[in-house]
Amino acid sequence: MARKKQFKTKMISDKDGIRFATPEPVAEYRAKRLQCKVIADISCGIGGQAIYFAKWCDFVYAIEIDAKKIAYAKKNAQIMGVSNIEFITGDALSPEVIVQLPKLDVVFSDPARAPTEKERNIDNLSPPIPEVMKAYADKCSNFAFEAPPQISPEKIPFDCEKEYMSLEGKLNRLNLYFGELKKADVSAVALPGSAIIRKHGEKINANRTDKPGTYAYEPEECVTKAGLLEQLALHFNEPANNISIFEIDEKRVVITSDQPLECKLFKNSYKVLQVMDFDTTEINSYLKQNSFGKVIIRASIEPERYWEARNNLEKELDGERKAHLFLKGNDAILCEVLYH
Repeated sequence: MARKKQFKTKMISDKDGIRFATPEPVAEYRAKRLQCKVIADISCGIGGQAIYFAKWCDFVYAIEIDAKKIAYAKKNAQIMGVSNIEFITGDALSPEVIVQLPKLDVVFSDPARAPTEKERNIDNLSPPIPEVMKAYADKCSNFAFEAPPQISPEKIPFDCEKEYMSLEGKLNRLNLYFGELKKADVSAVALPGSAIIRKHGEKINANRTDKPGTYAYEPEECVTKAGLLEQLALHFNEPANNISIFEIDEKRVVITSDQPLECKLFKNSYKVLQVMDFDTTEINSYLKQNSFGKVIIRASIEPERYWEARNNLEKELDGERKAHLFLKGNDAILCEVLYH
C-alpha cells in the first residue's frame, strides 16, 4: 500500500509554502503518534503532513481553503506515489465541507498564526481550537493541534496533553492532544530519535545545588520549555549518582552528577574539569598546561567583551582539546564535551 512508502523526494511549492512546511522528522513522528484508520488534516497547506498521515493511516481527508496550496499538495502526493488522500478545497469549518466527511478517528489542525507577535497567544490561532472542536464534534472526539512552542504549559487553558518537540537540538513544535490521544499532562520529545518524557499530575521537586558535580548535562530545549527538568533529573534516582539541578544563569541550567549518565534528552554532555575564578591569565595558564587549543565561552556577555575575553583565554594555545567555559557569577566552570 502507498502508506508504507519511504518519502525522501523534495516537496514542490512556492517560497511561502516551503517556509511553513512540516519538517520530515516531525511529520513522521506525528503520523506514527496519530496512526488510525481515517484522519482529517485541516489547513493542510502543501500536503507535507497529510502525505505522512497517508503512510500510516488507511485514509486521509486533506482540507485547505487556499486553492493554490491544494494544487501543490495534489502534485506532491502524485510525486510521492500516494493515492489514499482525498483533497478538499474550502473552509474547514463550513458545513459544506464537513458534510463531505465520514466519521473520523482523528482530526488534526495546524492553525494559521500571525507571522510576528509580541507574545505568542493560544487565542490568536486561526481557526481557533474551540471552534474546530465544536464544528467537528459530531464527526470525531480525538483532536490534535499544532501551536506555537513559545507558549508555556500554564498558558494553555485546555484539558489536553501539551507535547513540546525539539528538532536537532532546537525547540521546534508544540502539539496539543485531546480525547483518547492524551497520554499525559505535559510531555517533551527530542527528534530525530523520538526520546520522550511525560508528566502526570502535580509538579515534583529534585535536588538543587550551587556547585557542579563531576559531570554536567544540558537538557534539550523541549524539556526546559515543558517544565520537565525536575522530572528528567528524578529519572536517574540512584543515590550514588548524586543527581542535582545546577542553575548557571537565567538562560543556562544543567543536570549535574558524580557518575556518567546516558539519556537521549540531553543535548550536550560535559566532564567538569575545573571551577576557578574568572581570571583570564590563570585560566589561560591552566589551558596551556592541559593541551587545549580553543575555548567556547557559554555566557551572556556583550560581543566586544566576549571576543576580548576569548582572545585572552586562547593566547598562545596550540593544543587539540576544546574547552567550554560557563560563568556563574565570578566562577569560571571549565568543561569538556563527552564524546560517545
